[in-house]
Amino acid sequence: MGKFVNPGNGSFQVALNSEIYVDKTGLIRYTNKVINTLQGYICNSRPRRFGKSITADMLTAYYSRGCDSLDMFSTLEIADSPDFDKHLNKYDVIHLDIGWFLEHADSPDNVVRFVTHCVLKELKDYYPAVVTDEITSISDALLTINTFSSNKFILIIDEWDVLVRDESSNKRVQEEYIGFLRGLFKGSGPTQYIALAYLTGILPIVRQKTQSALNNFDEFTMLEASSFSQYIGFTKKEVEALCTKYGRDFDKVRKWYDGYKLDQAHIYNPKAVVGVMLKGKYRSYWSETASYETIVPLINMNFDGLKTAIIQMLSGSKYKVDTSTFKNDLVSFKKKDDVLTYLIHLGYLAYDDSDSTAFIPNEEIRQELDNAVCSKKWSEMIELEKLSMELLNAIINHEDKQVEECIDHIHTDYTSALTYNNENSLSCVLSIALLASMEYYFKPIRELPSGRGFADLVYIPKPEYLSIYPALIVELKWDKGANTAIKQIKERKYTDALNQYTGNILLVGVNYDKISKHHQCIIEEYTKE
Repeated sequence: MGKFVNPGNGSFQVALNSEIYVDKTGLIRYTNKVINTLQGYICNSRPRRFGKSITADMLTAYYSRGCDSLDMFSTLEIADSPDFDKHLNKYDVIHLDIGWFLEHADSPDNVVRFVTHCVLKELKDYYPAVVTDEITSISDALLTINTFSSNKFILIIDEWDVLVRDESSNKRVQEEYIGFLRGLFKGSGPTQYIALAYLTGILPIVRQKTQSALNNFDEFTMLEASSFSQYIGFTKKEVEALCTKYGRDFDKVRKWYDGYKLDQAHIYNPKAVVGVMLKGKYRSYWSETASYETIVPLINMNFDGLKTAIIQMLSGSKYKVDTSTFKNDLVSFKKKDDVLTYLIHLGYLAYDDSDSTAFIPNEEIRQELDNAVCSKKWSEMIELEKLSMELLNAIINHEDKQVEECIDHIHTDYTSALTYNNENSLSCVLSIALLASMEYYFKPIRELPSGRGFADLVYIPKPEYLSIYPALIVELKWDKGANTAIKQIKERKYTDALNQYTGNILLVGVNYDKISKHHQCIIEEYTKE
């Protein structure tokens, strides 16, 4: 058993020993299926604390012939697979954590040499008659071993992109690392000595730089996770089971930590869910591992529309984003869409591939982004929040005219880029106008099913503010009158969706007149029968 070649299963055992372990061994069904095929080259990218290293350790523990993992996996999901025994601990495995090598090398310039030295040293211990001193590259060593023994390797690389991210401006390091990857994975040679390659990191493959090195890899990302969706984070079913076990309010957990939408599946950040289960505190666990200081330089880049997009998403709205131009490094940002795409890969934004929009997934991330914005004291944000707070207070106090004036002002000064043509445009403006409410309310629910239709916007106050702020049911109209909006709320019984809600409820009807270019508002208090 080596440190890098045929390592043991100790790291994965630590995960199994933990108070909370959610079984993700079903992923091995897929990797077993693609072993020794052209689809056996996998790059699975996901944000920090989404289980990247645990998954790499799991695959190592299962495949490495440097250990006996039968008892470890016998009670897990993969044990029910018909090919469970066929692949269990049957392969030579090389497991590399590039982040570890970067930390322990003298400098980034020495990482590739350090990796090569460490791996070759252990390969010589395993195959002393085959791997001679004349062999100076890992790829040559693996090909030579395969020639003499027919043995194939499984290569697992954790933090594969750390040099791409951290040394993006160091051309020499980049070129050397890409050459290293090309040597391992490019050409006909690797198909002879690689049974499976699994790369994981935060970023997907940098096609601009590694096109000739990694173009044979299938990718599973935060933009398109495909069959990996349920293995990227915790699923709704898994979180519900944990809430039952630990006595947590699932609806509250959902509002705080749900939101990542991968191929229509709702995915939760494992770190956050484990934190709230064990500690019982509903707060941001993200800041413990990914400080917002990382993204402050990003959201302050001087691209037209970037700040508007961030403000719009902070208010609970979605934002259309073109993800195709992103080059996966920190030196080639060309427009706001590149920044937004990077934030999706970092986990600060979620992505809906059905309509190509980005959005803030949950309350935890909204707080992190809000902290990042506030740390730079955006002048746009300061004035907008002040005006938005005036609007919220006016709604609470039933000051219809004041509400109308505030919405007019915000539409004119802060959302002029939005073209009014229907209620959807008005919905976006209203959510931005009520930005200040996000401190006291959860993310607005759009088109909440209730009664005989869908309410446009519903704001539910956080539990600690339940006695101070009422729930808001907002119906929007365009050239139809605010009275029509209030009437629709009542006739279609939109309040039915809040039957279990114990606090006060306000009905808010808003209309925009395209001729006068003014808003009209009517506010009524709902009395439960």
